[in-house]
Amino acid sequence: MAGAAATMRNSPASSQQLELFRPCGGDIATRDAQDLMAWPFFSLAKSRRVTPIDFRMGDVSICVEATAEHGMATIWDADILIWAASQIIDARDKGLRTSRFMSATPYEILSFIGRTDSGPNYGRLKAALDRLQSTTVVTSIRQPDERRRHRFSWIAEWKERLDRAGRSLGIELILADWFYAGVIDDALVLTIDHAYFDLTGGLERWLYRLVRKHGGRQTWGWSFDLEHLHLKSGSLSPFRRFRFELRAIVERQPLPGYRLALADDPDGRQRLTFRPEPSKRIVTPRKWAGGGR
Repeated sequence: MAGAAATMRNSPASSQQLELFRPCGGDIATRDAQDLMAWPFFSLAKSRRVTPIDFRMGDVSICVEATAEHGMATIWDADILIWAASQIIDARDKGLRTSRFMSATPYEILSFIGRTDSGPNYGRLKAALDRLQSTTVVTSIRQPDERRRHRFSWIAEWKERLDRAGRSLGIELILADWFYAGVIDDALVLTIDHAYFDLTGGLERWLYRLVRKHGGRQTWGWSFDLEHLHLKSGSLSPFRRFRFELRAIVERQPLPGYRLALADDPDGRQRLTFRPEPSKRIVTPRKWAGGGR
């Protein structure tokens, strides 16, 4: 992982010369990519997952594969992508040049996603980067031809720069072009509540992103059939277990900005309903909640 920045710019993972983008940081809005909010791209489990996600619905196909060494990228690992999307959009809106070749200190990333700057969290950050780099995605989403598929890893490559004493000077990474292209498209990014990072459960994190994507700010809310939700989650849990966990989430009402409820259709099928409400959550820094280890 050591080496000069020019090494990454000229490596096979880079199809073109990339300028290094150094985010300014500060208090900025939290943004998420809508494609990642709407479809099953990540493991929702804290334990290591190597079983692929093989999802097909209409003209959308997604296959996510993991290595035995690192396991599949998790929904907690996706916090790094939320950090990256937020920094790119903020810089672009300020008229600054951005790139998918990014540099930051571990502290800057950890503090943005609500993690403490501790030794264990620093190690978990590097493990998350490894999973994002080693997980492979093949999808039809945003492909101009229905027979075309895009294959990528969330992070093409990453490295850590160290001083003579072995202390970290920063992390450099190259984002997937598929992800970067979706981020810089205004229509494909949404602002999310920063309290999202305070959610500790994989299912409730996934549910918040889905609700925010589909429900938005609509006064009357939205609803989903539970079996449809189970399919879209990509979860390995049996439907009965999935339904039990959903009921527990409805009882706790953890999603910032939304009120959840369960309702029965006339045919007896159960639906999850949700509507916007003011968020009252307070975010406090915490240790890394999960991540396949």
